[in-house]
Formats: sequence, C-alpha cells, structure tokens
Amino acid sequence: MRAFDEHVGVAMPLPEDNINTDVIIPSREMRSVSKSGLADGLFAPWRYLDPDSREENPSFAMNKATYRDASILIAGKNFGCGSSREHAVWALMEAGFRVIIAESFATIFYNNALRNGLLAIALDRRLVDALVAPVRVETLSVNLADQTISAGAMVVRFDIDPDTKEMLLEGIDEISLTQRNAASIDVFERRDRENRPWIYLND
Repeated sequence: MRAFDEHVGVAMPLPEDNINTDVIIPSREMRSVSKSGLADGLFAPWRYLDPDSREENPSFAMNKATYRDASILIAGKNFGCGSSREHAVWALMEAGFRVIIAESFATIFYNNALRNGLLAIALDRRLVDALVAPVRVETLSVNLADQTISAGAMVVRFDIDPDTKEMLLEGIDEISLTQRNAASIDVFERRDRENRPWIYLND
C-alpha cells in the first residue's frame, strides 16, 4: 500500500448525498477483477451522456478543465453506500484521487478506502460546506500526521483512528501492524500455555 503523509491537490466538489457504489463504478464497467482498467468507468452514469460512446457530459465536474487533474473529492453524506464492491475505491484511486472528504461514509466503503490507502475524512456538514462554498477551484493541503486540512487561511482538523493513521502513514496493512507486536504476542502465548495448558491440547 502506498504510504500517505501530506497531499496537496485540486479539490473537486461533488456536493451530493448518498452517492452509491453503482454510480461510482457501475457493474457494467467492472470487466475484470484487477485493480486496473477502472478509471474510465468512474462515475460513468454522470460523467458521460452516452456511456457506450464515452461522449462526455460537459456539466459534470470531472469533465471541466479546472477539475481534470483533481485528486481530492468533496461530497455529501453517506458517500459510498450501496453494494460493498471494492472496485469503487480502486476506480477512484486509479483516476488519481487520494482523498475523499464527506459528511459521512458507508461503513464498508470507508474501511475499503482506508485499507487501500485512500484517505476518507468525515467532517461536520458545516465544514464540508465551508470547503466548497463559494464554489471555486481550490487547492487543498491534507496533512495526515497533523490531521489537518488547509484551504487558504482556513485550517480544519479531522479525526482518525490511531491504528489506521499509523498504517496509512507507513503504507502497511493490518497484518504488518500486528507483526510489530510479535514479541509481545509470543510472551502472552507462553504465559497462556502455562496458565491454561488445556487450551493447547490439539496443537
């Protein structure tokens, strides 16, 4: 997993609630089980007037010149609801997004995002609105170590689970994080074998 420390990028506003995974990456766009080849189908129902011909919808944010290189997405509440497809996260990341800011996230999407190195940040609605209003092209700086989002003179703090933060900062998964405690785990098991030997009879 790619480590995340600080990211500076253009933020694309998509201030809609309940953006589900079938909008993020429709099932018809999932032509393989790999993590690649999905970016072109990202937001296909909104991004294209005709998904087959890939005729762009000029009113959709991703098709506007100012947001073509956006790497931060700002949305409403319950982002990533619907099915549990991990392809939604893969498509966003392949398209260049590193941060998703929203009022709230569907639990499975949120966990999928963080476990793949896509930083998902939940903020109070007034703070989400402050980041997108007035509508403007804004370069945001997201610092995971400090847990801050900077937009010009405005600095917003966000919360994140300490273990998840550590995994993102170092680009490791849950297994690697657990292995760091291997010595302590071995000590526990030795003591537990002495105290409860019957638990280990079938070892």
